Amino acid sequence: MKAPNLRLEVAGIDSLILRLFDFIDEANMPWMLAARTRLQDAFGEALIDLVPSYTTLLLHYDLCQLDSEQARAKVAEALDGLQPGDLQGGREHQLPTWYDRSVGPELQLLARRSGLSEAQVIARHSGHAYQVFALGFAPGFAFMGLVEEILATPRLSTPRKRIAPGSVGIAERQTAAYPVVSPGGWNLIGRTPSRLFGSDIEGYSLLQPGDRVRFVPIDHAEFIRLGGDDSPLEASQ
Repeated sequence: MKAPNLRLEVAGIDSLILRLFDFIDEANMPWMLAARTRLQDAFGEALIDLVPSYTTLLLHYDLCQLDSEQARAKVAEALDGLQPGDLQGGREHQLPTWYDRSVGPELQLLARRSGLSEAQVIARHSGHAYQVFALGFAPGFAFMGLVEEILATPRLSTPRKRIAPGSVGIAERQTAAYPVVSPGGWNLIGRTPSRLFGSDIEGYSLLQPGDRVRFVPIDHAEFIRLGGDDSPLEASQ
């Protein structure tokens, strides 16, 4: 497991970007989680926010408690001798997913591009447990990966204006489920009835960085039983 090469970049008067890696890789996550824990402990009440991503951590600290030099010193001390964390600390989620053209207009496209049948696309996508790398774009939107190379597909050239909540999609080697109504340009292949974001959910988002997610195929009847909305989404919408 390759150790990170830490570089500090200024993100603002009270913010630093800690760049640990240059490329997206599932093997990055144990290091990212270990760094997050150490920084949380080191900064304590002086920490305002700490946002993990694929290769970086955005650290926002309280200028009333620390100046720039003190913040940098705390980072260096906290990450000295860093070792990868235990991914078993994250939660495991199973998201029931109805894979169907009516709610996943690009399911047929992915099959055509990959040379697989639609059933094989579904089997490949649902056959892997994905790491949650980061939250962003929309409240509770979890960037997950990595999907198999054969399923990797570029974003749509023209994003849709409205994506239904629960829509499951692929963009390049990332996969995600839209937690709320929003625009979006990912290739949609299905929909989950699971509620992904809400004020009554701990941390507001069901999925958090370091969690693992598996999409579990279900049929239409089960999707409806679980409270899913089967309103069709046209490819042109």
